[in-house]
Amino acid sequence: MKKNILVIPGDGIGPEVTTWGKAALEKIAEIFGHEFVFDEAIMGHAAIEVTGEPLPDETLEKARKSDAILFGAIGHAKYDNDPSLKVRPEQGLLKIRKELGLFANLRPILLFDELLQASSIKPEILKGTDILFFRELTGDVYFGEKSRSEDRNTASDLMIYHRYEVERIAHKAYQAAQQRNKRLCSVDKANVLESSRLWRETVQEIAKQYPDVETEHMFIDNAAMQLIKNPKKFDVVLTANLFGDILTDEASQIAGSMGMLASASVGESTGFFEPIHGSAHDITGKDLANPLASILSAALMLEIGFGLKDEAKLLVDTVDAVLKDGFRTHDIADQSTNRFKVLGTAEMGKLVLKFLSQKLINS
Repeated sequence: MKKNILVIPGDGIGPEVTTWGKAALEKIAEIFGHEFVFDEAIMGHAAIEVTGEPLPDETLEKARKSDAILFGAIGHAKYDNDPSLKVRPEQGLLKIRKELGLFANLRPILLFDELLQASSIKPEILKGTDILFFRELTGDVYFGEKSRSEDRNTASDLMIYHRYEVERIAHKAYQAAQQRNKRLCSVDKANVLESSRLWRETVQEIAKQYPDVETEHMFIDNAAMQLIKNPKKFDVVLTANLFGDILTDEASQIAGSMGMLASASVGESTGFFEPIHGSAHDITGKDLANPLASILSAALMLEIGFGLKDEAKLLVDTVDAVLKDGFRTHDIADQSTNRFKVLGTAEMGKLVLKFLSQKLINS
């Protein structure tokens, strides 16, 4: 198989972690005889510094020509501390999602047993959790009309959805549910928001086409509570852009750290694969970032983007083997015990590649 992969390292720890996501893909290509051709582009704060734009035309053109995109992170404290800035890194991410039609964000909450103690939630509540989130990605309040009054004292953001936007992601979520445990929970705020009433109404109609899937509707506030109280009750979760953003970050506590969670943004063509963690400028350049989410994002690329399930499984199994052998990065290490060998970003990345080769030899 030959595929063109665009790497966009982005900001903060993005370049540090994508180095190892890319290296994992190169190793998989070597092992299985694939040809992955890589190119690189800039986006976010890194692009603003060079071009003045968060998503340069050249990057968008390269993205359109690629088969998949491996992304790092976006954002900078400069913009967090100055809300008045008109050009912002996140605008690049929103634009590329819109331009590529990436309307569905898939976030699997993959729980490695070895990390049960890394979460602040009791292990007995966590064990056995396996959730797949479907977050709608190109609608909602992030893309609605925005305004600020002349005196700067009033602001508004329009929360807007069209029926077709709900329909297309609902179909993807139901199809995934059919391949899993045939349970789907749709999360909204239909008791208050008109956009959520459209959401629920549309999902109820789509559900009739999937009679083998059990559908539950839940308000966002209850879902946020249940996710911590009893995460095993969820299988496939379907929700809107804003609610999905919040819930999936909350769910990172189930996996022990944001540094362990990968995501895939898909539409009808090029897929966009990234860890869910942010740019983390407080640890940038300190060799503290966890590269495993980027490596697991590479596994999602292999499985969802290219249909290479065996290759993806080998990569995930390799990460599991590294954890089972007691290796950790700082964010998932229990500092109260000496049981674990704590590694930096580069050491962990190199170790995954070493284990990857060993697992192939042993098999």
